[in-house]
Amino acid sequence: MSGDGYTALSREITAVKIPEGTERVLPAGTNVVITQELGGTFTVMAPDFGGLFRIQGRDADAIGREIVEHGVTDGVFEIEQVWAQLRQCYDPEIPVNIVDLGLIYDVDVADDESGKGKRIAVKMTLTAPGCGMGPTIAADARQRIITLPGVAEADVMVVWDPPWAPTMISAAGKEKLGME
Repeated sequence: MSGDGYTALSREITAVKIPEGTERVLPAGTNVVITQELGGTFTVMAPDFGGLFRIQGRDADAIGREIVEHGVTDGVFEIEQVWAQLRQCYDPEIPVNIVDLGLIYDVDVADDESGKGKRIAVKMTLTAPGCGMGPTIAADARQRIITLPGVAEADVMVVWDPPWAPTMISAAGKEKLGME
């Protein structure tokens, strides 16, 4: 299958099935259509494998895109860097970052036990308790935070209290979703 917006994977990759959150190997030659490209990750439709999948930036070359690395930046730790990293995390089905979706409930910064860096603890929720992508989104957030200068440890916990509601979406998020 070529044309019609389809791209054949140039190599085998491990992708995450949406919304289940399970990993699945997609072989070289699998035809996909990119449906969302945000925060350095890609949501693709792979009809021969049953639907939507999330592809990490490190595998972008398999779909003909530039590999995206989220490496350590230079400088001193600042809390705004944590928020900037969280704004690069997306639910693969929603084109709004997890901060503007209102999924981040708390970011706590403390010195780690060794005294060599900061320990970042994030409490986040999901738009629906049954969403299998929760661990994947949390792992993406953790991986982005741990690359920051001065961060020794990062923990992202999914919590359910208070329950998420659409009223938690920021004005920017509502605009992006056409809610305002």
